[in-house]
Formats: sequence, structure tokens, C-alpha cells
Amino acid sequence: MPEQKKMVEAITSMDVDFAKWYTDIVKKAELADYSPVRGCMIVRPYGYAIWENIQRILDAEFKRLGHENVGMPLLIPESLLQKEKDHVEGFAPEVAWVTHGGSEMLSERLCIRPTSETLFCEHFSHIVKSYRDLPKLYNQWCSVMRWEKTTRPFLRTAEFWWQEGHTLHETAGEAEAETLRMLGVYADFCENTLAIPVLRGIKTDKEKFAGAVSTYAIEAMMHDGRALQSGTSHYFGDGFAKAFDIAFQGRDNTQQYPHQTSWGMSTRIIGGIIMTHGDDNGLVLPPAVAPIQVAVIPVAQHKEGVLDAANKVADRLRAASYRVKLDDSDNSAGWKYAEYEMKGVPLRLELGPRDIAENKCVIVRRDNRQKYFVSLNGLEAEIEKILVEYRRSIYDKAIENRKTRTFTAGSVDEMIKISEKTTGFIKAMWCGKLECELLIKDKAGLTSRCIPFEQEEISGGCVCCKEPAKSMVVWGKAY
Repeated sequence: MPEQKKMVEAITSMDVDFAKWYTDIVKKAELADYSPVRGCMIVRPYGYAIWENIQRILDAEFKRLGHENVGMPLLIPESLLQKEKDHVEGFAPEVAWVTHGGSEMLSERLCIRPTSETLFCEHFSHIVKSYRDLPKLYNQWCSVMRWEKTTRPFLRTAEFWWQEGHTLHETAGEAEAETLRMLGVYADFCENTLAIPVLRGIKTDKEKFAGAVSTYAIEAMMHDGRALQSGTSHYFGDGFAKAFDIAFQGRDNTQQYPHQTSWGMSTRIIGGIIMTHGDDNGLVLPPAVAPIQVAVIPVAQHKEGVLDAANKVADRLRAASYRVKLDDSDNSAGWKYAEYEMKGVPLRLELGPRDIAENKCVIVRRDNRQKYFVSLNGLEAEIEKILVEYRRSIYDKAIENRKTRTFTAGSVDEMIKISEKTTGFIKAMWCGKLECELLIKDKAGLTSRCIPFEQEEISGGCVCCKEPAKSMVVWGKAY
């Protein structure tokens, strides 16, 4: 790999201050800005273009699997929110309330949706009457609000953008299969599209979604060793259906209650992309969601024929469905190189008089600055090959980071020693008791990230009480 020279001095080094490094990238790559409302962010065009690409890919997959998009109201009456006890208690501290309409006090408070289970349930109660009405496979793209105390752009904001899937099924088996199917969609998207490796597993009862029977999650490790919950899928059983009187006539002519799921992925995943792949020069974007995949830089563009040739190359690549930016501004070549490094553009294509004479161009990868001297004949296919290598390379780098930051512990003391020395995932056995989970959080400052589907047996019983263990849990510090 060529020696890395820092091209953007304005970014704090991640090894000096990871939090400051993250904020510098969000601001300087023009992903987001702060808004006048505490904890809310303005998603700028470049950041929103990343989100649009995420939406486009996920939405196509949802539709391929039979889901339909709907739009639910922003506001939820308090009486509706109160119908499911565990659900409302779980969200109560984060709810923002509307109390006035104009100058008049409302007869009933309205909450700004923190999530939309109650709205979907109310609607389902009106439209589901028979087993023939099932399944209902719905999805909504929207923003929600949760009054967070500590916020950071993309990672945790009072208002954030997401998709929330809500489905109803005739049987528990169908609903449970849907819950796991959608978790798989998220995991495959993260790994194959975003090049972010994830752990798939089930949450402990303490960490599951309010009102759920079970919550499944994908957990990613960021560059600094902290975990990021990157997508969740919940199985509700028939609890919400009973609370909202969603009943249908079954195949045997008896009244039955449908089984329900919900699942979501939000703009927090953009924070995950930054913290998994970024470096001290800025963003490193996965090609599939990069707003610009190839930046074409004319070299010595004042010379005759250079701009014409650069435009022809850019047009060819656009015709091949690449997202291309031709920068013919009067900024220096060095400024342009630094700008597109900052923005995480996967490939930079340089084209000057000598290149044109030799019917070639120079392609530079963002992740490692490797240079390729490529013939203009067959350029499109060569770029596709380089982008495949690029995606594999950033994925392998993230896997290696997770591997070197994953540890095994046989006691709480070991967990404390590891967490005092470094940050990462700690695999340890657990008896299943809440008191042990709480003690680990209190003593070691670690939370259960998930009970992975791929289990390992670590000898010695529960890491806390030494009683027989029920499962191996991955513990860590999280965003």
C-alpha cells in the first residue's frame, strides 16, 4: 500500500480524539449541520444523497419480498399510545408532546411519533376481518422523534429518518419467519452493500424493544471498538393485536388474533459507514451508496482537447450507469484531490494531455490510494473490476478490526481488565439472570450487545455467578 500522506489537515486525527474526528467529518464532508432545535440535524444534500441510495436499495428489496409502502400520521393521540402498557412505558421518557393547536389547548395531548406501532395497529383493526386479509406486509419511510438527552449527528438525534416495517400474519410461525427474514435482509445489506460486517443475534429481555416478545439485532463494530446497533427486527406475538382488538375469522371459523412484527433501519447507519470505513482524510464510502462513484479530474485542463476528452469519458461512464462528477472548476488539482478524498468518492480518474495521447487514464482508489494505469478502451469494465476489489478491501479491513478487538473472558474481573485496556467485543457465558447482566454493566461498564446465533462454548459457567450458563453473549460499549 502506498504511504498515506494526510491531505486534509483540518480533520482531527481519530487516534487523538475519535469523537472530534467524527464530528469534523460530518461537518467538513457536508453531510449534516446543526439545526436551531436542540438535538435535531439538517441533513445536507450530500448526506441525503447517501440516504437516498440506501432507501433505493432497501426499498427495492422490500418490494421484491412483497411489502407495500404506506404513510401514517405524524401525531398519535395519548389514549392510543396508552393501549399497550409495556410499549408506552418503554417510550414515555422520550416522547415529545403537542398540547396546543394554534392558541387553544387540545382536549387530548398528541405525541409526535417515536415509532408507529400504535398507528398501524389502529388501522389494522379496521381492515383485517378474515384470514383472507392476511398477511399484511407494510413499510413506511418517515422521520420520528425521541427526546434524547445526549445527541450526535446521525448516531443519536431527537429526530431521525428511517423505515419501519409492520406486518401481520395468520400464525406465530409465519410471523417469526418474517422477523428473521427481515433481519437477514438488514445483515446482507450491511455486509454486501455497505461492506460493514455484523453479528446477528437475539437481544436479552432487558435490551429488547418495549412490548416485543423477542428482538433480533445486527451489531457492527466501529473503528474504535464500540458497537453500533445497526438494524432491529421484532416479534410481537399477538399482544398488540389483543390490546387493539385486531381479530379475524380463522380458517376454522373461530375468532383469532394475528401475530405481528416490526423492523427498522435508520439514518444512524450513515454514522456506521463513517465510523467503520473513514480515515484521517475523511469519508471512505462503499461504492453502492456513494453519491459520486467516480470523480473525473482534467489535468492541465487549459490545454486544447483536455476538457473535451474528459467530458467524453464522463459521458461514457454515465451511460454505463456510474454516478460521475466531472470537476472542471478553476481549483487546483491538489485541492480537487483533497476535496474528493474528504467526500469519500471511491475512485478518482485523472486525464491529462499525455494520457490522452497514449489513450489511457490514471485511476486512484480512495481507500488505499492505489494507482491504476488503464486503457480508455474497455474503461467501463475495468472500473467495475476495481470497485469490486475496493468493496472487498474495505470489508476485509473492517473484519480484521473486529477480529483484533474481540476477546474472551471467563470472569467479571477479566472483563474489567480488558475494558480498562481497550474497547471491543467480549465473548462471555451468561446464566440468563437479570441480576448478573446488571452487575456486569455496573462493574465493567458493558452492556449485552446480543446473544449470537453462532454460539461458542466457553468453559467455567456464567461469567458472573459461575452457575450453569444458558448462552454465550457478546458484551461491549455501544453508541
